[in-house]
Amino acid sequence: MRLDKFVSDAAALTRSESRKAIKSNRVTVDGTVAKDVAMHIPENASVFLDGEEIFYKKFVYIMLNKPQGYVSATEDKKQKTVLELLDPSYARYQLFPVGRLDIDTEGFLLLTNDGETAHNLLSPNKNFGKTYFLRLEKDISDEEMNLLEKGVDIGDCVTKEAKAKRISSNEIELTITEGKFHQIKRMAKAVGNNVVYLKRLSYGELYLDKKLEIGEYRPLSDKETQYLYNVHKKK
Repeated sequence: MRLDKFVSDAAALTRSESRKAIKSNRVTVDGTVAKDVAMHIPENASVFLDGEEIFYKKFVYIMLNKPQGYVSATEDKKQKTVLELLDPSYARYQLFPVGRLDIDTEGFLLLTNDGETAHNLLSPNKNFGKTYFLRLEKDISDEEMNLLEKGVDIGDCVTKEAKAKRISSNEIELTITEGKFHQIKRMAKAVGNNVVYLKRLSYGELYLDKKLEIGEYRPLSDKETQYLYNVHKKK
């Protein structure tokens, strides 16, 4: 990999900013000042910018607390997309949302440029659970919650087994392993109710950071990223 690309991606700089830093003697490779922007960076090389080591990451994983009013897409001619919430420096990574949240739904949306891992997280064969908080129009009975858990007819299919947890008379948490179009809302409708507020809380054991305000985001930690890789490896 060229040095200017390495510095650009590792330090979240534009390519021109990266070249300027190199030509200003701000970059060292294995302890030596590097001046050639086209220099090939060998694997496991130690690269420093302004005295701090920087690391290249092929894949990026972002935890976003999605607000209402944004669509889960990379581009849209009519609506604002979730990518517009990110700093422009992330544009170079060509991130995309893993799955989707409706425009009026809030909560955890994972953004990445790792297509293979994203495919595995969305694969029905992985039985990868996603947990949602639902506020319903009417109170929900234990019997109706049991129906949701066993699977309900939403028109084009009968949903797989789910897990429901009561929060209040009209609020529950629902964990599903599928991602059918408007699935949560259609499941509620199948038991005679309507969703008035919906928020995704988790992907599997990866939970939305409570410190993130609506519209805020952060990169996944190394531990969280490793969890995604472990899920990826499951057959």
